[in-house]
Amino acid sequence: MFNSKKSLGQNFLVDKNIIKKITNLVDIKNKNVLEIGPGKGSLTNEILKKKPKGLILVEKDNHLTKNLQEKYNNEKNIKIFNDDILRFNIERKIKPKTIIFGNLPYNISSQILVRLIKFEKWPPLYTDLILMFQKELAQKITGKFMSSNYGRISVLTSYRLKLINKFFVSNTCFVPAPKIMSNVLHLKPIINNKENIKKIDNLEKVTNVLFSNRRKMINKNLKKLLNENKIKLLNLDLKKRPSDLKPQTYFKITKLFESS
Repeated sequence: MFNSKKSLGQNFLVDKNIIKKITNLVDIKNKNVLEIGPGKGSLTNEILKKKPKGLILVEKDNHLTKNLQEKYNNEKNIKIFNDDILRFNIERKIKPKTIIFGNLPYNISSQILVRLIKFEKWPPLYTDLILMFQKELAQKITGKFMSSNYGRISVLTSYRLKLINKFFVSNTCFVPAPKIMSNVLHLKPIINNKENIKKIDNLEKVTNVLFSNRRKMINKNLKKLLNENKIKLLNLDLKKRPSDLKPQTYFKITKLFESS
């Protein structure tokens, strides 16, 4: 019997109805698929029923990887990698029009999302992200400006991804059952953004600086990024707080920052 490892954030999705709901979000037949953290293969089994063209599994746990290799030994269209997804070169390994699934480890889920957002080539080779997040993080990812959930990850996500679907998953759908609830997010890349930022890293820097003191007015932190003349071009009320600025304002600040 395999025991989950807390250090790897392992909570295995076992609810068959939720698994089917996840795989029914997109048409998988004859498509390339990447699954992050397949664990014991519950979601993998359902993906295979949909007859994908190819399937890549990335599993960090050595024991689970060995089990997956034995389980899918006769499946010719599966490639299994025993690797950390944060080190795995997704951009080079996947093929065009890949669908990415993942019941993400809670402790690194935001890092995984940021990696997927920061692909060098855009639009990316993936067409869909269908990912499981801790409910609180999912609320931040999809947070709207002027809300308590709105923050750096909201702005960064909104620049490159659009939300297609979102649904709640109870903690009773997992073994072992986590103390927290989850959300599945279906996200698709935004192909053309009107605010054409040169480097996504610069948007990340701008949001990091401005949200470093989210309860304070933006005046002081904005001066760390832009000179007085450029700040005037924004025509902003400098008494506003970071959560009062729309994502488009952050995109404009980033463009001015890049022209420095």
